[in-house]
Amino acid sequence: MKYNPKKIEAKWQAAWQVGKVFAAKEKKNSQGKFYPLVEFPYPSGDGLHTGHLRSYTAMDVIARKKRMEGYSVLYPMGFDSFGLPTENYAIKNKIAPQKATAKNIANFTRQLKSLGYSFDWQRAFSTSDAEYYKWTQWIFIQMFKKGLAYKAKENINWCTSCKIGLANEEVVAGVCERCGGEVIKKEKEQWLLKITKYADRLIKDLDLVDFLPQIKKQQIDWISKSQGAEIDFSVVGFGEKIKIFTTRPDTIFGATFMVLAPEHELINSLAKDISNFQEVEKYIRQAKGKSDLERTENKDKSGVEIKGIKVLNPASGEEIPIFVADYVLSTYGFGAIMAVPAHDQRDYDFAKKYNLPIREVIQGGDISKEAYSGDGLAINSEQYNGLSSEEFKKKITTWLEKNNLGKKAVNYKLRDWIFSRQRYWGEPIPMINCSDCGWVPEAEKNLPVVLPPIKDYLPTDQGDSPLAKAKSWVKTSCPQCGSLAQRETDVMPNWAGSNWYFIRYADPKNNKKLIDRAKAKYWLPVDWYNGGMEHTTLHLLYSRFVFKFLYDIGLVPKTVGSEPYKKRTAQGMILGEGGIKMSKSKGNVINPDFYVKQYGADTVRVYEMFMGPFDQSIAWDDKGVSGVYRFLNKVWAITKKASSKSKASVELSRLAQQSIKKVGEDIDSMKFNTAVSQLMIFANALDKEKSVPADLMEKFALILSPFAPHIAEEIWQQLGSKKFLANFQWPEYDRRLIQEDLVKIGIQINGKVRDEISLPFDALPSPEIEQQVLALAKVKKHIADKKIIKFIHIKNKIISIVIK
Repeated sequence: MKYNPKKIEAKWQAAWQVGKVFAAKEKKNSQGKFYPLVEFPYPSGDGLHTGHLRSYTAMDVIARKKRMEGYSVLYPMGFDSFGLPTENYAIKNKIAPQKATAKNIANFTRQLKSLGYSFDWQRAFSTSDAEYYKWTQWIFIQMFKKGLAYKAKENINWCTSCKIGLANEEVVAGVCERCGGEVIKKEKEQWLLKITKYADRLIKDLDLVDFLPQIKKQQIDWISKSQGAEIDFSVVGFGEKIKIFTTRPDTIFGATFMVLAPEHELINSLAKDISNFQEVEKYIRQAKGKSDLERTENKDKSGVEIKGIKVLNPASGEEIPIFVADYVLSTYGFGAIMAVPAHDQRDYDFAKKYNLPIREVIQGGDISKEAYSGDGLAINSEQYNGLSSEEFKKKITTWLEKNNLGKKAVNYKLRDWIFSRQRYWGEPIPMINCSDCGWVPEAEKNLPVVLPPIKDYLPTDQGDSPLAKAKSWVKTSCPQCGSLAQRETDVMPNWAGSNWYFIRYADPKNNKKLIDRAKAKYWLPVDWYNGGMEHTTLHLLYSRFVFKFLYDIGLVPKTVGSEPYKKRTAQGMILGEGGIKMSKSKGNVINPDFYVKQYGADTVRVYEMFMGPFDQSIAWDDKGVSGVYRFLNKVWAITKKASSKSKASVELSRLAQQSIKKVGEDIDSMKFNTAVSQLMIFANALDKEKSVPADLMEKFALILSPFAPHIAEEIWQQLGSKKFLANFQWPEYDRRLIQEDLVKIGIQINGKVRDEISLPFDALPSPEIEQQVLALAKVKKHIADKKIIKFIHIKNKIISIVIK
């Protein structure tokens, strides 16, 4: 019978479903639980692409092996279904986002099931399910009660065309990702979450987890903790003070001017005293048209002097000018800097452009060429001359504190998380504005606050959410006093539902609690989380923050710990053919449906794992796919030669044991391509046999099954088993059989390999072996008449001879 993947795969997918083979169960066993996790997809209209499959297949391989090793495995899947793309699609096609989402989820589910992933589909949900976002809203309310959710005016990215606020990641090249329209900075009231309160723990607790080093670095760099000092600069002739933060208080005598961010409140408060206010105001308007990224990365620094006011350098007593410049952001420090051009390159470039004084106060560089930002001895710093940078920092900070001019401080680049979006397709923020009580959370018994169906998904002319048009929905009563009140019309960002989804997988049907305590204790934390590097900064940071909060309020048991993921890894990107990044605009996005139909799911799965090192980007290659298909056809043909009467040779038995060892270890270390390579070596050896021992065919099927589960199950059944291979025990290798009878050992003479010798495995050093080695022609030639100082034999590894 010819290999027919379509028939085989449909058969076993149906059997797995009926038998609930992959349903996760809380059971006591010697191995315990294993919870692997992949990033759930956003269900776009385009369906899955081959990039999704790389991560899903890898973790499925690991999950299947862990089940066979006796672990209780929870491998779940769901859908991150709220978000801007669906809303855009709804507006463009005049279709309700709910309908578009349901259609897309059905297509994604079909695709995922066609690939034979061992997901527990009974636990699937989407973030736009009201039963799910009820608990997303509940989390927000708990944060509000603990003082972590608050409303404040913020300068946000504002699309002048869409009339909505945008997250930084939704601004591409200074324009709106949604429509290509102009993006400016606009002050608007927003809900924020106090993630900054957790900044230290988010850094410190990285020591508790097994994340890739580059992932830890991304987390630390994004939070960006800085030790330094807060310093007050008095505005000359006014009662105002400008507070700055600096990591280099030792350079204060080199501060020759001050720079304010265009958003700094002092500019408006002293507008009437600024002699060139119109010029300043014009510059501020221009700055509002730039994104933060453009402002900080622009090498051509620009600014305007604020004439009519100066500040006093508290250390030198010198009056220095004030500039407004867009390279200073309001979100860092206090939106103002003391500019030290001799020791900061940005300030140096600015000073050169505007002909401002550059005063060297730290020795070590050549400021005629560039700023020197290193440490050194102080100069031009009055009584502090000759001090090292570290000594100077301590002494000047003490002096500032003593004179009430500043203090030691810690600053973070991390800002509180803006949690409002002026959109429709998101979780309604469960807050009510009462004229008597202020902002009050919806009563928890009334959750979820359900997103109402509307016809117009565009924001109002004032930039309010489309929900503001749902008048009957907005109008409500205050849960606290009963008076007439209004609902919040902003919705949550698309990060909201994806920050805690992994918790809900452990107890997805619970209507009374976010998660049952016993289930949380059993399944959490996630043992191994894999996904793209593009999600290892914000998503990872936000989900760690939310988990820590739930830990703090007791929802996550203390025994679980305060980190959601024990391990975080990432895969390389799959590129289009020719090594070009896949994109809709280039028309090179690869949909797996064609390949599953043409070659079968097992071929696609094995190819995804075989195409190259898992952590590296690699181009899709159709020839590689057909090569894997030929491999599985070979495996199918070998099965027909299996016989319980055949006996394996010593060499074949040894290869089987070596393959079990290598495939198992390679799966654990994510070296999937070399695991598949070993399977091919094993298959080639079996193919050469006229009759294949059935027990070796069984072992082959077992170690093939995580990669190609359908054909493996079929082989398993044909070999006589009536039980699912997926539940069978992973084979153990025999350490005695795995070793070769003889091992080749290199012979070094004075550190250089000159020859080799084959010795029995585990042969211990002996005079006989030494005689054998010294009798070799090449060894004799290199020793010649020289004296042997040392003869060292490390068994199974090396022989080293030292001569003089």
